[in-house]
Amino acid sequence: MESEQRFRLLQRARVRTFFKRGFLLLLLGAMLYNAVALIYATKTIYKVRRNYAVILEDLSGERRVVQTVGWHTRLPFFTRLEQEVPLMNQDLHLGGKAEAQRIMSLGNVALWTSAMMTFRITDLERWGIENKQPMVLLQNDYDGIVKDVMQSHSVDDLVSEREKIKEQIYQALKKRAINEGGPNLEEKYGIEVVSFVLRDTRFGDKLAEASEEKKRRELIAEAENYAADLEASRTRKLYAAFSDSIREFRQSLDLKDGEDRFLFEFLNQQKWATAYEKNQQGQNTFVLNSTTGTPPVVLPAPPVLNDRKDVAPANGQAQENPQPGVRKALREADKTD
Repeated sequence: MESEQRFRLLQRARVRTFFKRGFLLLLLGAMLYNAVALIYATKTIYKVRRNYAVILEDLSGERRVVQTVGWHTRLPFFTRLEQEVPLMNQDLHLGGKAEAQRIMSLGNVALWTSAMMTFRITDLERWGIENKQPMVLLQNDYDGIVKDVMQSHSVDDLVSEREKIKEQIYQALKKRAINEGGPNLEEKYGIEVVSFVLRDTRFGDKLAEASEEKKRRELIAEAENYAADLEASRTRKLYAAFSDSIREFRQSLDLKDGEDRFLFEFLNQQKWATAYEKNQQGQNTFVLNSTTGTPPVVLPAPPVLNDRKDVAPANGQAQENPQPGVRKALREADKTD
């Protein structure tokens, strides 16, 4: 009986010891984890990634660049990590936004433009140590150069000569001094301008509508001018054909220079004859073909000699409805007889 009690007590002691040791191990692990997390959070141990660099402020106040890839240590609370700088290609948008920005052209015409510059940091000493907030400074200088070049061109050039203006801006970003006698962008910030792209160049909505209306009017005016040119060309061709016809007609008639009057009189007679053929109103037109006669002579309709049924007209047909004046003249002639 006593042996069984001792065995039970021994088992309980072992269980208590096991739980105590497990609790101590968990507590030690938690403390170790918190210590490591605290060290990592304070960046006492920090990592430099590939294509990145770190600017570190030492205990003495010196600022230096750490560019070696891997893990590094520093004194906590006495040193400071200022910034992590990417060494890869970076983009910089006009106005700091990818959306189109409003600019003014040479003629004070508003345009919407979006542009992007790609650059790479080559001198970390100049970028991160000589310049405070280098990205903000670079943004301002970049916007100024781009707008200076674009606002020196007219609105037509900005829309139709994008390729030429893009190259001018690229050369200005690489070589033009920010101020006269001063450094350019690459010298000031220790960077290399890789490329520049004009993403968008367009009018505003109202100006686009006005330009489309102007273009439509220009097309209409051009079409009218073309039609007028065709009409003038047709007139010249008709005149040339008419002149050739008159010349051939004079040659066929063997007319000399002083005999043109006869030709014009003949043409005038033909004009009256054509007018008569188109408008016959119960009258007869007699055309004199003689060149020495007078122009057309209009003769009245032939009168009726009598209205008696036993008298036939000259053409062998009875006159059923003689004119009133003629009937009166015939009655007076009968009375006289």
